[in-house]
Amino acid sequence: MNKVLLATASGVLATSLFAGAALAKSDNGNGAEKKAEAAVKVEASVDTKANKNVEKTSQDTVTDNTYGSTGHQGYKGLLNAIENVKDKPAGAVIADLLLTKYDGRLTAEQKAELEAIKEKDEALSAVADLLEQQGSVTDAVYVQKDAIKANIKNINSYKKLGKLYDKLGKKGVKLYVNGEEPSFEVAPFIRDGNTLVPFRAISEALKADVAWNEEERSVTVTRDGISVKLYIGSTTAYVDGKEVTLEVPAAIADGSTVVPVRFVSEALKAAVNWEPETSSVIINEE
Repeated sequence: MNKVLLATASGVLATSLFAGAALAKSDNGNGAEKKAEAAVKVEASVDTKANKNVEKTSQDTVTDNTYGSTGHQGYKGLLNAIENVKDKPAGAVIADLLLTKYDGRLTAEQKAELEAIKEKDEALSAVADLLEQQGSVTDAVYVQKDAIKANIKNINSYKKLGKLYDKLGKKGVKLYVNGEEPSFEVAPFIRDGNTLVPFRAISEALKADVAWNEEERSVTVTRDGISVKLYIGSTTAYVDGKEVTLEVPAAIADGSTVVPVRFVSEALKAAVNWEPETSSVIINEE
């Protein structure tokens, strides 16, 4: 890895981030966040299609079909692909794959650039740490959110954001879906050792269809051909018609249906991680 190039890139990144933080501090609410994100110039949107294709590269056969990476020159397809997603979560995935599988075919310059892409979340987290040390906790939150979006699978990034939220007085269970924080009327909570979350919030975040049956008092979510059905107050649920026993039932809390997050997410083929130190539920699509 070219340390000089990475250090230079990190310096430029830090300068941009501090400029964004200054803008954010001068305003309040959503306007501040927008100004900070504009100044930082970090692409915050997730290219779902690109991300899904990239994650398939963990299997050689799928990589061959997606990027044409057959033979000893297969890595060229990945180099072309990363140009389109280097500033998005998918970029870190491709960069890691290239550095792991094709290290011997990359130039020193290419390695330095890929390392910078791979470690972008770490560079952003470092800037967030500096802002926190200077007492700018709110600004640090904005930057740490971008660190998460740079690599949505880095659990440590969520832990850092959770600690910043704790400093701001935002306690309780945190919920993240594909690097984003879904909005909900009822906050997630823990019951009998299980985390329950608003069903509609998590389903919409995963772009699933939700149907409520008042007569049965049941809720059904459908995604990518998978159907999950739960009954309020019952530990019996159904996944594609197959009966499953839950540890805790779905319930109504303050007018919203809440469900055991791990069961629903995994039934819909999403990965779930629990970060205990900050009580964070982290859901990412497989």
